[in-house]
Amino acid sequence: MSSTDTATRTGKNGCPFNFLIWVCLAPITAAIILYRIDPFDPAPLPVHEFTSKPISAPKKNPRMLHGSERLGSGILLGPEDLAYDPKSQVLYTGCGDGWIKRVKVTESVDDTVIEDVANTGGRPLGVALGLNNDIVVAGLFLVSEEGEVKLLTDEAEGLKFKLTDGVDVGEDGMIYFTDATYKHNLSVHHFDMLEGRPHGRVLSYNPSTKETKVLLQDLFFANGLALSPDQTFFVFCETILRRCSKYNLRGHKKGSVEKFVENLPGFPDNIRYDGEGQFWIAMFTETTTFWDLAWRYPFIRKTLAIAIKYIPIPITEKNSGVMAVDMDGNPVAHYFDPKMSAITTGVKIGNYLYCGSIYHPYITRLDLSRFQAQESAQVNLLGASRF
Repeated sequence: MSSTDTATRTGKNGCPFNFLIWVCLAPITAAIILYRIDPFDPAPLPVHEFTSKPISAPKKNPRMLHGSERLGSGILLGPEDLAYDPKSQVLYTGCGDGWIKRVKVTESVDDTVIEDVANTGGRPLGVALGLNNDIVVAGLFLVSEEGEVKLLTDEAEGLKFKLTDGVDVGEDGMIYFTDATYKHNLSVHHFDMLEGRPHGRVLSYNPSTKETKVLLQDLFFANGLALSPDQTFFVFCETILRRCSKYNLRGHKKGSVEKFVENLPGFPDNIRYDGEGQFWIAMFTETTTFWDLAWRYPFIRKTLAIAIKYIPIPITEKNSGVMAVDMDGNPVAHYFDPKMSAITTGVKIGNYLYCGSIYHPYITRLDLSRFQAQESAQVNLLGASRF
């Protein structure tokens, strides 16, 4: 056998050709085996929910970080939701260290005063003002003015809560809240979203009778919830489906669900009413072609779920922000930024927009009188540099 023939079969560096094939095929084979044996089983989602083009607001501020300020930087560790008390001009929020904190709202960021109220012993998400100077925390807990924490309820119809999320309190004291999923807790909530099954519920708690009632179930990651000013309905968000729906509390439509706003340009989290005729919907991140495909095809979601288990994946969310809609769900204004991620709540107080995040260690504040959303045509014409 000639040396030329040997070199052809072994490669220029003497490496056997079969070994090269093995090096190439081994990781592919391992990935296929891992995919087949992994128990994660994503479900098909209703495809019709992802066929329409995302809605667009007539007014936009696509560079809301320009001119924004940070409150409580390094002190407020992941202020996921915000509740405002107009009487005391104080914001309440739940942080990643377990503390419910009180933030005194002032004109100057330098004069911001932050106080600890109570430690819940967990990771508080949704917060709402109670009727007696107390705070209701999704969980479901009641935090008194003195800092006493009391468990109100932790199950409904024999099923324990796993991820209580949004909460609001009616003028009659009735508490309405969401359980995003009864299957997964917060630390692995992304698996619930990738699984694509309706594990979410909307519930009510009556402080007088101590009854916990399931109002809605089979929801796709039920998230934020906000009552209407006349208390005739509340709006709740389903993150996966990028929509918010209206649940009627009064009249001949009592107990029925209606469309409120659909095809949002991002994944909705908390929703807040501003007292001026508008709901503000926080969007964790924008929707993309990748996510549209992932929701359509379960194998993409399974591949992503397996990757998350073994490979640290950095946060890549962008164009997070807040959209204001009117009482009928029509978009009014959209504040967002390509460098902004993980916004989980937005509250308009006077001329300011306050945004909280489950990850960032501060509250973002934007002066709406100085950095208003502009007509979309004007934004496209002048460019983002205007902001």
